[in-house]
Amino acid sequence: MPSYKAPTLDYQFLMHHVFNLENYNNLTPFQEASPDLVDAILQEAAKLTENVFQPLNQSGGEEGCKLESGAVSTPKGFKEAYDEYVSGGWQGMTGDPAYGGQGLPMAIGSHK
Repeated sequence: MPSYKAPTLDYQFLMHHVFNLENYNNLTPFQEASPDLVDAILQEAAKLTENVFQPLNQSGGEEGCKLESGAVSTPKGFKEAYDEYVSGGWQGMTGDPAYGGQGLPMAIGSHK
């Protein structure tokens, strides 16, 4: 099975030396985004991607999603991977803390 190694050092370089996130710490979403926190988020995101999501690529491609009787089913392991994503708080990184989010800047929480 192919393996994936997230380019964490590249992302750290972009965040700290190209985007210079530290220059925006006077803005509310960036106040909590210290360089150490940004690096920790990138490291944990890399682990999640490498160990949880990447192994699903092959089965996802082979099984695909199915629509049967008005219900969509996903390939084996997808629901569990999403549950792990949610339990780790990844879906709420940039969300408003008043609604359970972490209030971090979109630059850190972009998944695309």
